[in-house]
Amino acid sequence: MNHHLSLLQPYPFEKLAALKGGITPPHHLNHIALSIGEPKHAAPAFVVQTLTDELKGLSQYPQTKGLPELREAIADWATRRFHLQPGSLTAEQHVLPVAGTREALFSFAQACITPGTGAKVVMPNPFYQIYEGAALLAGAEPYFLNCTADKNFEPDFAGVPEQVWRDCQLLFICSPGNPTGAVLGAATLRHLIELADRFDFVIASDECYSELYFDENQPPLGLLEVCAQMGRHDFKRCVVFHSLSKRSNLPGLRSGFVAGDAEILKSYLLYRTYHGCALPVPTQLASVTAWRDEHHVRENRALYRQKFAEVLAILEGHMDVSMPDAGFYLWPRTPISDTEFARQLFAQQNVTVLPGQYLARPTPTCNPGENRVRLALVATLAECREAAERIKQFVIRL
Repeated sequence: MNHHLSLLQPYPFEKLAALKGGITPPHHLNHIALSIGEPKHAAPAFVVQTLTDELKGLSQYPQTKGLPELREAIADWATRRFHLQPGSLTAEQHVLPVAGTREALFSFAQACITPGTGAKVVMPNPFYQIYEGAALLAGAEPYFLNCTADKNFEPDFAGVPEQVWRDCQLLFICSPGNPTGAVLGAATLRHLIELADRFDFVIASDECYSELYFDENQPPLGLLEVCAQMGRHDFKRCVVFHSLSKRSNLPGLRSGFVAGDAEILKSYLLYRTYHGCALPVPTQLASVTAWRDEHHVRENRALYRQKFAEVLAILEGHMDVSMPDAGFYLWPRTPISDTEFARQLFAQQNVTVLPGQYLARPTPTCNPGENRVRLALVATLAECREAAERIKQFVIRL
């Protein structure tokens, strides 16, 4: 077996299950899960209908590159959404559909990294666990950038030694961030692009939460958008990852895309031709309809806005918590250790939250996830409201 497998830590939800082991929560309280970022809003009916109507497509092998109409729909959406120069992001050269961004983020690192002594993958801390696993199994060393409140939860790019940038082959960024919700600004993204040019590494921008924001007039910036602002219409060294899971409440469809630098995507397509994760034809045709519609996405944002407003109103004055820039997570500080908070909350209130330290790694200065928990506001409005009331009562009794 690949000896790098021994470097992998248990997934956060394995740790959470162990933490809750042996506890019997109150039977009179229904369980409310705020731990996993799985959207619970209804899937768009027109997408489901398309999927059903196109089941005949299961009789054919799908092409790894994807249907031209899906790549066109993605290119059109990204060009509009991120104000790209018309024709700069082409369906033929700059877009590749993928079987969900989890699979793509992992496999991209395998295709991108040349393993060897000193090879590094730089990533935020806390982080989506796939980044670390992808780096380790590609034969590289993860280098963690703490995201702390004093820096508005942005990774500490300024603190990275020059030698780390020299050894860096791949930089993972996540904007809006998971779990912090922090959005990277144009100046930061420009700086990272300049570093990528100087030290010759690839930027992989995980933008899966980009369509969950609160001001309809101020959507989060994207990496390709800043490339366009800089006149870099070839998107050199830059790739972005997007998904229908959060945007369109379709986590089970497993449909997303990678877009950006054509030369990088050409090599990644070669990798994926052997990797074998082509999207089924019905999935691709259903995805076309989702990418071409914005009405359901605006409705989705409205639901999250309402949940954030009501939950924060309940928790105000009882927890150190604030509105994120975007996304659907809250990242509150806990009055006791995050693991004990999660364990006791489940035992007393039958509410599950995720300890922040499970999403981060210790560094010489701190574990930036300690004494925080991640609350995913994915349940119904009534359940989110009820969970907030229970958390409030739990904190009052501490």
